Amino acid sequence: MARIERTLSIIKPDGVEKNVIGDVLSRFESAGLRVAAIKMIHMNEEEAGGFYAVHKERPFYQDLKKYMSSGPVVVLVLEGENAISRNRDIMGATDPKKADPGTIRADHAQSIERNIVHGSDSPESASFEVPYFFDDKEIF
Repeated sequence: MARIERTLSIIKPDGVEKNVIGDVLSRFESAGLRVAAIKMIHMNEEEAGGFYAVHKERPFYQDLKKYMSSGPVVVLVLEGENAISRNRDIMGATDPKKADPGTIRADHAQSIERNIVHGSDSPESASFEVPYFFDDKEIF
């Protein structure tokens, strides 16, 4: 049975720099996901580190913090039936070389590190990620 979920999505600094914000949003909306909240922010390294704290022990953590604080990002809450898995399908595989044709990463990403978008990977991560950027009063 389908359930209505909320998930966090981020258009990363490379997506903002490439000016593909509209295309990314259009893909989500065309797939039946609703934008429940949206804003553009510029995280500092501390904020990026807090968001990606789950990766703190991974070798790429420092580079990830620098990358995610290198320019503005668009953070959004998507809502819809099975929003978490649908968002991940629309994004495509983390490695754009392995992403299915027509996905955001296959069409726009240049590497695993610069892969245009982030999306919550589970209800548990969404329950941490959404309130990291949005108060309840900002989600409609």
